[in-house]
Amino acid sequence: MSNKSGKAISAVVRYLLLIAVSAVILVPFYWMITTSLKDQTKVFEFPMRILPSPVVWGNYAEVFEAQPDFLLHYWNSFYIAVVVTVGTCLFAAIAGFAFAKIKFPLRSVWFLVLLSGMMIPAEVTTIPNFIWFSKLQLADTHFPLIVPPMLGAGGIFGVFLLRQFFITVPNELDEAAEIDGCSPWTTFWRIMVPLAAPAFATLSIFTFLNSWEDFLDPMIYISSSDLFTLPIAMKLFTDTAGTAWHLLMAASVMATLPLLLVFFFAQRKFIDGIATTGLK
Repeated sequence: MSNKSGKAISAVVRYLLLIAVSAVILVPFYWMITTSLKDQTKVFEFPMRILPSPVVWGNYAEVFEAQPDFLLHYWNSFYIAVVVTVGTCLFAAIAGFAFAKIKFPLRSVWFLVLLSGMMIPAEVTTIPNFIWFSKLQLADTHFPLIVPPMLGAGGIFGVFLLRQFFITVPNELDEAAEIDGCSPWTTFWRIMVPLAAPAFATLSIFTFLNSWEDFLDPMIYISSSDLFTLPIAMKLFTDTAGTAWHLLMAASVMATLPLLLVFFFAQRKFIDGIATTGLK
């Protein structure tokens, strides 16, 4: 067997393996989409049809009839995820730049102390945080869903990610900017931030995803229905009579769209950030 034939067979096996893995991953999405277009009586029919018959597009409109505040809950999740993402990126960029480029006493020690915060499970701090926010009368607000994620494990991960990127930027850029009269703040905004686009894309996708799908924190802190986020709204499709699977899957499809859009528009920068750690 020639070397070229061996490479061709290896490529075929590799692609077949990737196709098989992709098919396994896509099966839940296929079931979600097809179920969202089925009549309620045909959700669990056997044998399962490849395509639903008849196709019930009205399930999507029925979601808003079953849950009149669904659009409000959708908006709550969206704006919280956007604010958390922007805030996390800003906090991580400033702290990461400071740890990477600004010399101050015990810099490495403080960085290790910061990273140690990632070792504390979020569940350990849930009760103390709830008591604290309750005493501050912030329990039934969106504040606990916005500020703690920025400064918690997600924010610390962002600091680590941005610090690692800024370390790869040659010090000659900082020195040239200083010679031109730039302050550290000007150097950060006009030089470092534009260069960090791949790292920002990576951090944005992870942060938006975590905030969008967060179920535990809204369940703990939010009690007013007009403040519910999308994961809590999805739970409302289950009651004592059972689960309206066709409506739940239709709502799930609509809940998945923002995640697909975020990844679609940021995928090139995201891949650069993962593959090269932001170094171009």
